Amino acid sequence: MYSPNFTITNKLLRLIGTIEAAKEVIENSPLVPAWEAKFREEAIVRTVHHGTHIEGNELNKTEAEQVLAGGKIVGRDRDIQEVLNYRNVLKFIEGYDKKEISEETIKHIHELTTHRLLPDEQVGEYRKTQVVVKNSATGEITFRPPPAIEVPFLLRSFLEWLNGTTDDQVHTALKAGITHYEAVRIHPFLDGNGRVARATATLVLFKEGYDIKRFFALEEYYDREPMAYYEALQSVGKAGGNLNVWLEYFIEGLAIELTRIKEKVKGLSTDLKIKKSLGGQQISLSERQIKIIEYIQESGFLQNKSFFELFPMVSEDTVLRELKDLLKKGIVVKEGTTKGARYVLRT
Repeated sequence: MYSPNFTITNKLLRLIGTIEAAKEVIENSPLVPAWEAKFREEAIVRTVHHGTHIEGNELNKTEAEQVLAGGKIVGRDRDIQEVLNYRNVLKFIEGYDKKEISEETIKHIHELTTHRLLPDEQVGEYRKTQVVVKNSATGEITFRPPPAIEVPFLLRSFLEWLNGTTDDQVHTALKAGITHYEAVRIHPFLDGNGRVARATATLVLFKEGYDIKRFFALEEYYDREPMAYYEALQSVGKAGGNLNVWLEYFIEGLAIELTRIKEKVKGLSTDLKIKKSLGGQQISLSERQIKIIEYIQESGFLQNKSFFELFPMVSEDTVLRELKDLLKKGIVVKEGTTKGARYVLRT
């Protein structure tokens, strides 16, 4: 059976501690439903955009967001299809309710990933030929995956380890990192292996209680410095199969992303004050109201002269109606009565 080669270093312990601390804050912070929905939607857009962009997708983040919202854009059909496909992969992961991850699971993720992008006989099917990974600039072969005939056996052996290993034996974040690497190494399919590997690693996190409200997007970390990502993956082969450099890279990325979200969540401590002032009840905020609160939190106050900066395409009367509702709900208070009046958060 497969057995990963790594050791628990002080750096890994420190980073896992950071992940656990951030997870605790994020999961136990009282956020109104509108905030949670906004964070999840942002995470979906970032995951889909960066998860396809790192593979050469030419759509920018705004275009990807428009595609996900059902809008029409000018772009390559393949790029648009990749974005739609990866959103469907995330939907599958979010709704996954099986105890184990099987070969059928991996194949279905590939099927969703490559829908209408590969010939039907290649979608959701293991490769039957040898492939190599080349440096796009030099043409040099950088990675030679195992022979095609070994793919089913390697995956079964790995999945046996994955499904039979508890969180007490190997921390979930480490299992996700190992899954990511091993799916890349085995390279089960002719195309789409990177997206399948990243999606399966996310599935491991989600399935074992580390979905963390689905607020995070690891793909942005990889896409920010793709060379560092590929070098970390290649480090395992150079180290004779030792996973430590890769795992430290992977765990650090998760720690960075969750810490960023933790700080944003803590910055919304106003929500706790709102709940207390309203007797603990949840309230509904519009997207504009959320943006107003964010602006006041960052700037300290909002004045009429800043309305256009905040909402370039919205009339002053519309913004004033949003503020009037926030005043009525007791979230914002008004200081002064002239055009120079300031709106601040209720303390």
